[in-house]
Amino acid sequence: MLKDLNLRMYAMVLALVCVWVIFTLLTSGTFLSTRNLSNLSRQAAVTAILAVGMTLVIVSANIDLSVGYGAGLLGAIAAIVHVWWGQPILVTLFIVICIGILMGLMQGYLVAYQRIPAFIVTLGGFLAYRGLMLAFTKGETILLPDNWLKAIGNAYLSPTLGWGLMGVGLGITGYRFYRQRVNRLQYGTEQASLPMFLLKIVGISALIVAFIAVMNAHKGIPFPVCILFGLAFVFHFIANHTRFGRYVYAVGGNAEAAYLSGVNVRRITVRVFATMGALMAIAGVVMTARVGSASPEAGRLLELDAIAACVIGGASLMGGRGSIFGAILGAFVMESLNNGMSMANMDASWQDIIKGVVLVAAVGFDMASRRR
Repeated sequence: MLKDLNLRMYAMVLALVCVWVIFTLLTSGTFLSTRNLSNLSRQAAVTAILAVGMTLVIVSANIDLSVGYGAGLLGAIAAIVHVWWGQPILVTLFIVICIGILMGLMQGYLVAYQRIPAFIVTLGGFLAYRGLMLAFTKGETILLPDNWLKAIGNAYLSPTLGWGLMGVGLGITGYRFYRQRVNRLQYGTEQASLPMFLLKIVGISALIVAFIAVMNAHKGIPFPVCILFGLAFVFHFIANHTRFGRYVYAVGGNAEAAYLSGVNVRRITVRVFATMGALMAIAGVVMTARVGSASPEAGRLLELDAIAACVIGGASLMGGRGSIFGAILGAFVMESLNNGMSMANMDASWQDIIKGVVLVAAVGFDMASRRR
C-alpha cells in the first residue's frame, strides 16, 4: 500500500513537470514566468479548496456534483449580503459559511437517512443551486468594491512574511517526517531506507523554498494560497489523526463492517457533507473575491475539476482511499492544463477533450492499481 501511494505521488509530480515543460515550450517560456505562476496558484486555490472537501466525500464512497454551482451561489450570497445589504466582512463570512453547512447537512441527511443515492441528491442540488443563483442575482453581475472582501482573493503576503512561513513549513515538514519514521520503527511497519528518507526531506524542502522564492519574486504569496494551505494542514490532520477521519476511511472501505464495529455510518455521512458545505462556502467567497464580482454563471463545471483533481491525486471512486495533499497536487495539474491551454490559444473544444482524456486515464490508472 505504501509503495502504491508513493508510486502514485511520484507519477503525479512527474506528470505536473511534463505539463509545465510542454506549455513552457508552447508559450516560449511565458508559462514559467513568476507572474503566470502566481496567477496559476491563485486560480488553482479555488479548485483545490473544493478538492479538499471532495476528498472526504469520495473517500466515504459518495460523490458531490453540486459543489460548482454551490460555490457560485454562496459567492453570490456573499456579494449580496456585503454589497446590497451592507453587512461587515466578518458577518458576511459567518452567514455564508453557516448557509454552506446547512446546504451540506440537507444533502447529507437525504443521502444518509433517506437513502437517496448521492449522485441523484447532488445532481438535484446542481440544478437547484444554479436556479437559485440566477434568481438571487436577477441575472446580473454584482461588482465588489475595493475593500477587505475583494482583498481575500487578490491580496498578497509581504515577502518577509513569506520567508517566515517558509521557515515554519520547513520545521513542520522535518518534524512530521521524523515522527513518522520513529513511529514506523517502533511498530515495525514498512518504511523507506535512510537514504530515501533523507532524499524525501531534501526534495520537499527544496520545493517549499522554490515555491516561496517564486511567489516572492512577483508580489508575495497570494492570500488564496495561504487559505488553501491553512485548510490543507487542518484537514490533513483531521483525516489522519482524528477519530472522525479514521471513521470516514472505514465507512468508505466497507460501510457494513464499519457499522458492525460500532461506527454511526449515517452520522459520519452527514458530517462529511456538512464539511463539504463549509469548504464550498469558503471556495465560493475566494472565487468571487478573486474575480471581483459575482456572476450568474460562476462555478460552471468547477465540480468536474474538483472531482478530477481528487482522482488524479489518488482518491478512489470506490471509496476508502485518498489524501488531502494528493488532491491539492491534482488540482494544480488540472489548473496547469487550463492555464497552459489558454495561454497557448488552444481551441476550447480541444481543451475539453484533453481534460476528459486526462480524467479517464486517471480513473483507469486507479482501477489498474486496485486489480494489481
